[in-house]
Amino acid sequence: MKTIGLIGGMSSESTISYYQLINQIVNDKFGKLHSAKMVIASVDFEEIESLQNNGNWEAAGKLLAYEAKKLENAHCDFVILATNTMHKIASQIESAISIPFLHIADCVAKELVEHN
Repeated sequence: MKTIGLIGGMSSESTISYYQLINQIVNDKFGKLHSAKMVIASVDFEEIESLQNNGNWEAAGKLLAYEAKKLENAHCDFVILATNTMHKIASQIESAISIPFLHIADCVAKELVEHN
């Protein structure tokens, strides 16, 4: 099983939802007592929200890219982001790491194409 790197904390409620859903899917697929292998890097949402409000997306991207690099260094196989808005800076995250970053827009686009 691959290890998921999850950047969370934006907000904690969102992170909880991602954590629960991912583990439910893993348990449904593999049964018994299986759960996901996951490392969570939780940021302080106050910092992110302040950067968003000031339009400082570059600084927000650097902060999340730094967290993604920590997840890569923790031997995660890929990184996901437990929020929608911050996918705006996905390219900064992708350029900071050599492991895959799974972008929510790719999943949404796939579903839209499949369902016209």
